[in-house]
Amino acid sequence: MTNDRIDSQSAPEPVGAYPHARRVGSTLYLSGVGPRQRGSKDIPGVTLDASGNMIDYDIEAQCRACFDNIRSVLDDAGSSFDRIVDVLVFLTDMRRDFPTYNRVYAEYFAGEGKPNPARTTIEISRLPQGGNAPIAIELKVIATIG
Repeated sequence: MTNDRIDSQSAPEPVGAYPHARRVGSTLYLSGVGPRQRGSKDIPGVTLDASGNMIDYDIEAQCRACFDNIRSVLDDAGSSFDRIVDVLVFLTDMRRDFPTYNRVYAEYFAGEGKPNPARTTIEISRLPQGGNAPIAIELKVIATIG
């Protein structure tokens, strides 16, 4: 059975000591994936004031960035979006963000020909981004490799 570390060359660099994913046999376990872009600490959709503090964010932009980052990790690992079997989603503001997140999620995951994986959504108080612009969403994904 294989137990390989996956380090994507196109997804954002991890903010800690962990790989983008681990492959165990034919299963791929992605580490938490946020909306940052590779080579940048900027977060899509975040509006900062003159002092660099976050004053607002666009959850749709963050969702789309997360899904694109997941696709990058999967592609680099030899898997694909249609092989996703489970998604665990963390939101920092369920009341505000869930309707938009759910709509955008359906564009990527629901419907004929799309993966339609099992899913759990959890509200948490904060995600580990640091700085004055915390991320509002992170996804943890399990996929297969065939």
